[in-house]
Amino acid sequence: MKRIFAAFLLFCLAAGAATAPPPDQAAPPARAAAPTVPAPAPPPHLPPSAPPGATPSAPAPGETDTQDALPPPSSAAQDLYASARGDLLQIRMLLKNGRTQSTVGSGFLVGTGNLVVTNYHVVSQMALDPDVYTAEFVDTDGSSGPVELMAVDVLHDLAVLRVKREGSGFFRVPERPLRLTQGQRLYSLGNPLDLGFAISEGAYNGVVTRSFYDQLMFGGPINSGMSGGPSVTGNGTVAGVNVSKRRDGESVSFLVPVKYVQELLHKVDSQPAPPKDFNPLIAAQLLEHQRAMVDRLLEEPLAIKSMGPYLVPVRESGQLRCWGRSNVKAETAYTLDAMSCAMESAIYVSASQQTGHVSMTHQYIRSDNLARLPFAALASRLFGAGQQGSVIDTRMTKPVCTERFVHTRTLPLRAVTCVRAYRKFEGLYNFTLLAASTNAAESSLQSRLDVSGVSYENGMRVTRAFLGSFGRSVRRTPPPGSKP
Repeated sequence: MKRIFAAFLLFCLAAGAATAPPPDQAAPPARAAAPTVPAPAPPPHLPPSAPPGATPSAPAPGETDTQDALPPPSSAAQDLYASARGDLLQIRMLLKNGRTQSTVGSGFLVGTGNLVVTNYHVVSQMALDPDVYTAEFVDTDGSSGPVELMAVDVLHDLAVLRVKREGSGFFRVPERPLRLTQGQRLYSLGNPLDLGFAISEGAYNGVVTRSFYDQLMFGGPINSGMSGGPSVTGNGTVAGVNVSKRRDGESVSFLVPVKYVQELLHKVDSQPAPPKDFNPLIAAQLLEHQRAMVDRLLEEPLAIKSMGPYLVPVRESGQLRCWGRSNVKAETAYTLDAMSCAMESAIYVSASQQTGHVSMTHQYIRSDNLARLPFAALASRLFGAGQQGSVIDTRMTKPVCTERFVHTRTLPLRAVTCVRAYRKFEGLYNFTLLAASTNAAESSLQSRLDVSGVSYENGMRVTRAFLGSFGRSVRRTPPPGSKP
């Protein structure tokens, strides 16, 4: 199953390693009830990777970018836009070599100062690779100027810039939490598809319940290029910042709540100077996220579900959803039932990298038609351990994998654990655990766990909990004389 978070389109026309822990910290002792997890040595520290790929400002040849058309604005929207247009900006990422436009997004001046709020993903190229990318703003009159990156909040997809001009005071970021009512009219502003500044009308539809961090649901179109623009009430009070939309729906869009804007602006006010290097700051924020993510994932024991004779661990919560499928009606030589659980959100790092995500998949395979040897070949092919690391990823080190045969209380398993380190962000790793039952020749349980953007200790913590939860149903013999 495709990860559900892929249904979210990040509008960055903006949308564009880790030191190994000491050996004595690499594999903490497992609990008595859990088997030993294969513990590969953490990958070595390597030089920074090449600059991440950029999201182009238009679809690549052969691709389509379906967008909701912006309806003609009402008289109220026209009046609001006339008052706000002087404080709306387009933010352009440029290659330093040749000053060629790479990506574009939107932003807005806050109050009467010279600070601009936008999305992190709009300026991610400049934050990650300042030697390669720079940025400029363009206002509604066509005037342009340089921008200085002051702060980023990767977890909530926000950034603050400084420019050499001041706002009119139209866009007000409230000091106290803003209370919105279901159905309240909101107005989203930005520069859609690099066509020109525009305003979109819609309604506030509550807080998204299946996001790790709060997001507001906006019932109106937000198109690519409007990322980082403001969504405001009728009097210009900022309610949120445009961030994304659902590609599988119509006018289902999302905003970063203004409370996170307040927090980031306070940090800018208190800092003596902007960071010279944002990569360590981004790494620290991602490490903060993974601690909260893993604690929430493991705050209760994993739920156990049955797949044929096997017991498998799952997690279904406000952040993870589970789905099932089967090929039972297909004309195949084997039957496969699958269950997948995945987080519905991830942290955007760059146009080519998202992290802070957990997914788990189980497949129960059996066949009455295949002999043992062909079935064993089928199970080995579906297991796919040899495919780990076959795709080159310059953002990560090569995977370091360890294979072992382990035993839970009731089920023997073949387990392969692979770990990759982030080249840019010290202390962060991706873990993949593959597990397959070894107790039957005519059936196979195959499972996969992927945990991205975690510390080495937390990656081992999650894989232990996952692997230690497998089992096999025990059939009890009925007492003599009882009915079957």
